[in-house]
Amino acid sequence: KMSVPDYMQCAEDHQTLLVVVQPIGIVPEESFFRIYKRISAVNQVNVRDSQRVLYIRYRHHYPPENNEWGDFQTHRKVVGLITITECSSAKEWPQTFEKFHLQKEMYGSTLYDSRLFVFGLQGEIAEQPRTDVAFYPSYDECETVEKRIEDFIESLFIVLESKRLDRATDKSGDKIPLLCVPFEKKDFVGLDTDSRHYKKRCQGRMRKHVGDLCLQAGMLQDSLVHYHMAVELLRSVNDFLWLGAALEGLCSASVIYHYPGGTGGKVGSRRAQGGSLSAEAGNRHRPGAQEVLIDPGALTSNGINADTSAEIGRAKNCLSPEDIIEKYKEAISYYGKYKNAGVIELEACVKAVRVLAMQKRSMEASEFLQNAVYINLRQLSEEEKIQRYSILSELYERIGFHRKSAFFKRIAAMQCAAPSIPEPGWRACYKLLLETLPGYSLSLDPQDFCKGTHRGWAAVQMRLLHELVYASRRMGNPALCVRHLSFLLQTMLDFLSDQEKKDVTQSLESYTAKCPGTMEVIILPDGLKLPPVPFTKLPIVKSVKLLNLPTSLRPHKMKSLLGQNVSTKSPFIYSPIIAHSRGEERNKKIDFQWVQGDVCEVQLMVYNPMPFELRVENMGLLTTGVEFESLPAALSLPAESGLYPVTLVGVPQTTGQITVDGYHTSVFGVFSDCLLDNLPGVKTNGCTVEVIPALPRLQISTSLPRSAHTLQPSSGDEISTNVSVQLYNGETQELIIKLENIGAEPLEKLEVTAKTVNTKEKLYGDFLSWNLEDTLCQFPLKPGKIATFIVNIKVKLDFSCQENLLQDLSDDGISVSGLPLSSPFRQVVKPRVETKPLNPQESSKVGDFSHVKVRE
Repeated sequence: KMSVPDYMQCAEDHQTLLVVVQPIGIVPEESFFRIYKRISAVNQVNVRDSQRVLYIRYRHHYPPENNEWGDFQTHRKVVGLITITECSSAKEWPQTFEKFHLQKEMYGSTLYDSRLFVFGLQGEIAEQPRTDVAFYPSYDECETVEKRIEDFIESLFIVLESKRLDRATDKSGDKIPLLCVPFEKKDFVGLDTDSRHYKKRCQGRMRKHVGDLCLQAGMLQDSLVHYHMAVELLRSVNDFLWLGAALEGLCSASVIYHYPGGTGGKVGSRRAQGGSLSAEAGNRHRPGAQEVLIDPGALTSNGINADTSAEIGRAKNCLSPEDIIEKYKEAISYYGKYKNAGVIELEACVKAVRVLAMQKRSMEASEFLQNAVYINLRQLSEEEKIQRYSILSELYERIGFHRKSAFFKRIAAMQCAAPSIPEPGWRACYKLLLETLPGYSLSLDPQDFCKGTHRGWAAVQMRLLHELVYASRRMGNPALCVRHLSFLLQTMLDFLSDQEKKDVTQSLESYTAKCPGTMEVIILPDGLKLPPVPFTKLPIVKSVKLLNLPTSLRPHKMKSLLGQNVSTKSPFIYSPIIAHSRGEERNKKIDFQWVQGDVCEVQLMVYNPMPFELRVENMGLLTTGVEFESLPAALSLPAESGLYPVTLVGVPQTTGQITVDGYHTSVFGVFSDCLLDNLPGVKTNGCTVEVIPALPRLQISTSLPRSAHTLQPSSGDEISTNVSVQLYNGETQELIIKLENIGAEPLEKLEVTAKTVNTKEKLYGDFLSWNLEDTLCQFPLKPGKIATFIVNIKVKLDFSCQENLLQDLSDDGISVSGLPLSSPFRQVVKPRVETKPLNPQESSKVGDFSHVKVRE
């Protein structure tokens, strides 16, 4: 029973000669495969004095039991043996040569010829001319290896041709031997060898065998004729196993004719070349072979008429592409009748799939593959199972069944870590799992999940991600565990149940306790890069708004010191093109300003999607354009909190334009940089603002008590407060104003103006007077210093012929506004004032005012 299937088999392998290359004794693996690569490169040779091309299939390991099926299909027969050995002295040579003979005996019944390549031996022995042994001083000094292999293949051709001629020639009177597969031999003991049925069986099997030899010898048309004759003979005697082989041979020859480029899809696959060849010669041509014409006269040596062969071969015997598949189905059905032919059946299914892949017939190919899955072989080893599922995966990939391909590759991955394996291959398991990702519409780049609707089955994808986490842990790579768990939580959050969310976050916290999650790209040994996974959904941000400074800190342009109002507006240019991209919206400049050195605020509206309290540590702003000190915050958001306002603050250290690009967080031990460009559906009123240089800050307090009534509502562009004093006509009072520099910049200029509010025009005269000389002597006012400014209030009213004046005065009052202060270094900006809290004992001190109200 043939026990080891060759999953790489394809239809064109039927025309190849099998050569085994093996080491003898102790040969370094690297050196062996170095020579093996050079040998296997000589895989097709145009035989000298012949018009045919030989194709060679090399193997460095081949089970002897498979060799016993060589009569059934000759491409399974080991016809050539090349051995490689090291020999450093003449004393070792006899023992080395004996090992070579022992190796030949293993395949002795089928070998056509053999060679021994000896490396390292020099001297008298090496100088003796030998046909079967080649001596080389070292692995670097062996230029003639390829030439030796070509000569070796020519010797194989001579033996092959003699066998073909011997068996193809009709020798009347000679008994045709019955060719058998190993398990049949006991069934034919005692049969009547003279019966018509037996003779037809012998003739049919021999015809099929000659067809194989013709195909290997490069005689495509002859092989088609022999296969057809074999099919008729074997069908008449119900010899189903060999009938299946004859049909498969017919399919292989037809595939070689129709698809000269080959169906294997392997690297260096065969390609047809154009030229002045005949139709068949062009189809049979392979790279590396000379372009030759087949002489039809060569066919007469077979006892088959040349003209008939050419006519039948081209017109009738070569199957059409559709018929090839039908014959494959028929052959496989015959193989299925024999439990010992499971490997033959499996390989035939694989060959048919490769042909159907060329024909773009995916559904029919999947039927053959489905049949291959259920073919019962012996108990396979774990390595064989891995190989079987991997090849099935590759074949499904070739026919476009990506999810099915991923399914079998995932089974192969699980097989790498089967409990029965003493040392599970977790690295191989992890690598195979990664290869399944495209089949499940899964990418490890979180950016791919921001582009729209979810693709694929979320339940399967989550299972696969869990398996990647487990394989990473068994590999001893906690950083990979964290990355895959982070990806699972970020991309599959909408599909996780409440309990699953808790389980995943608990696992993540346990891993990040040993290896925190970072924003670094993880590069795997095979070069694959795993991008970082920012937690943009923990929490979910719905809007971002940059806040203006508080009124007391807000800069204003000073019109009085400018002399004229200089417009800073740009020219109006009409454009019908309206940009809607979020990038342009984000870069839209805001109409207010921030100040260097002052605390600035950005408000985020956030939402906690988790069914438990979400703790966000170290949350701060990400900015560009200006050096910025972000002051991180810690949040604790209730479960499924709804929209919750969060204010992030920072201090710009330099001037210029600053853009808020996003924010950073630390959640469950994973550090994330979340960019606004990657947040879908986020509303923003612009994220670019101008930062102006630091300005002076002034706090004002007075000797008068604060008024209980608001004299005049503030316009919003100025800071105002109201103080109250009651005076009789002709009475005078001093108003002492303290000016304290509470900023970091010196105050160098003071300007005082007064304005009398008189809506009914019943009052006249100057009520306020002051002298700035004493105050200006204290300027420039350095940070932390206090200057005193005195205002004299004198009431001067005319009561003649004025009725109800007191009532009018009570209603309107008198307002004195002013005290705008400015530094000459920032002429365009109005200075800001800041309120200090008042002590109960200092009720006479009033901070932040620019209006004085006089009541009488």
